Amino acid sequence: MPLTTAQLKGLAFKDGEVPQAHGPMAVQEPQPEGSGRSFPPISVPVCQPLRDARNGEGSIAHVFQIFNWKKNIMGGSSILASYEEGEAERRFAELKQALTTCRSYEGEGYVGRFEVSVRTEAAPRVGDEAVAFREIIPMKPERIDRNEQFVVVRTGNTIATFTELSAGKGLSFPTELISLQVERLREAQRP
Repeated sequence: MPLTTAQLKGLAFKDGEVPQAHGPMAVQEPQPEGSGRSFPPISVPVCQPLRDARNGEGSIAHVFQIFNWKKNIMGGSSILASYEEGEAERRFAELKQALTTCRSYEGEGYVGRFEVSVRTEAAPRVGDEAVAFREIIPMKPERIDRNEQFVVVRTGNTIATFTELSAGKGLSFPTELISLQVERLREAQRP
């Protein structure tokens, strides 16, 4: 049985469990389908699985959290997504395949058009399988790149995506928090 929204909420971090963060650790549910703004497809379709991972696309249930770090004003986030049997593996395979060929793409978001370059990096050894990559967006006229790290981990029928946003330098989501969250997802799926 896939984990439910209520179960995912219960597995997410609670206030006080993340010493690197300050403020409330609210677990949020996605907006109802069709209630948000929609954007045109990105310029390179092979890169779409990178975008899908950060949205829990195709999941039965997903929740997200925003982390307001004490040492990084730009913050981080996590998405915990639950899938039907075999679907998490299929989607993760698509993501891994996309990372072998996706180097850049263009798209449109809340702040207008953007150009992204994609760089893969070593993933932490967690879950059943994990990947890590960065998306770098040049910010004009500031001349400081928007640098966002993504660590995506599959554990059983769940996929957890962790992001760390920074300007200029490449910061990383704390590995110990990834390990703790992934272990909770593993335990919750044990028969």
